[in-house]
Amino acid sequence: MRCTGLTVRSLTPKLEEYGSAIQDATKAIEIDPKYSKGYYRRGAAYLAMGKFKDALKDFQQVKKICPNDPDATKKLKECEKAVMKLKFEEAISVPESGRRSVADSVDYHTIDVEPQYAGARIEGDVVTLDFVKKMMDDFKNQKCLHKRYAYQIVLQIREMLRALPSLVDINVPNGKHFTVCGDVHGQFYDLINIFELNGLPSEDNPYLFNGDFVDRGSFSVEVILTLFAFKCMSPSAIYLSRGNHESKSMNKIYGFEGEVKSKLSDTFVELFAEVFCYLPLAHVINGKVFVVHGGLFSVDGVKLSDIKAIDRFCEPPEEGLMCELLWSDPQPQLGRGPSKRGVGLSFGADVTKRFLQDNNLDLVVRSHEVKDEGYEIEHDGKLITVFSAPNYCDQMGNKGAFIRFEAPDLTPKIVTFSAVPHPDVKPMAYANNFLRLFS
Repeated sequence: MRCTGLTVRSLTPKLEEYGSAIQDATKAIEIDPKYSKGYYRRGAAYLAMGKFKDALKDFQQVKKICPNDPDATKKLKECEKAVMKLKFEEAISVPESGRRSVADSVDYHTIDVEPQYAGARIEGDVVTLDFVKKMMDDFKNQKCLHKRYAYQIVLQIREMLRALPSLVDINVPNGKHFTVCGDVHGQFYDLINIFELNGLPSEDNPYLFNGDFVDRGSFSVEVILTLFAFKCMSPSAIYLSRGNHESKSMNKIYGFEGEVKSKLSDTFVELFAEVFCYLPLAHVINGKVFVVHGGLFSVDGVKLSDIKAIDRFCEPPEEGLMCELLWSDPQPQLGRGPSKRGVGLSFGADVTKRFLQDNNLDLVVRSHEVKDEGYEIEHDGKLITVFSAPNYCDQMGNKGAFIRFEAPDLTPKIVTFSAVPHPDVKPMAYANNFLRLFS
């Protein structure tokens, strides 16, 4: 058979619909076991999900069917490298129970700040608003924060997050407002625009950023240090929830790991990975609005107490409540269905209604999906998706949005905005080499 035109356009990689790609490719292979494109597309989807061993099997099959195809040969070699690296990392890894925190090896007090350093400085141990403003201005001008202060911020936030429960209750006093933002994905200049539109985080202007702060956008270090610094400045000014991209497997593939190595150091890679494990999984505003990155569950009857009891100090598992909180998506049909991502599930309006009733809640707010207008109201008005990365990956042309809630009624007011210019650094600039082969 002919072996030309091997592509992965059907993957819609920016939408992460790898589960759907795997299902479609598998059906095609079942119809024609020698259909090379089917193996190629499924292998590419497995690669993008970090399932290197499954990807290797498919690319070996492509090579068998198309022995002279140069593109298939190139992908196979990249996949073999990834599997070899994975095996090496597994061989030298230390079990979590016996692993010493990288934080124990860092003493930022011993790091000297060079006299010529003209950037933002933390005086003593207190992160102030003046420091955060100076740091953001430096970031806007593509200047780096000194590693001493970066360590200081991340180590301070580590202790702060560790002390929080897996589900955090937020109280908004009557007459006060609260803002919820969705995915930012390393789009620092759009984050700054949110603050220009809605004000800087403070006790009187609090925010919740609902996960996926990093990856894809190439200013993820600037985003995460800014959010962490505001949290250090005033813990009640900003709340942070874990997304599916606050994980080692995603960061290894989609750019954050490479960016941290380039802008900071390998030690920071380990430190961020640990700190991400301490991020809460969900928040409840005034006992009525449930905010989570992904979505709901494969079983009914899940109570807020069950979420609060989750041991979250780990990498996200591939199934169970924690996985579903980070990965699930709503669907227009009733009931439950398979995930288009290959992880988590899809859930309908009836699932949302039962969860809200069981927990005496009024609304689910989640993120995790690009929306043309930056948001979408679904499930009979009981679920809102909010996404805060406009023109996602410089390609999607979508608006961004955030939601303002005013107490006591908590009626959501949605504000949309467009992308702003950023320096000429492409999205995914620090992504894993093999992923860029398919983009």
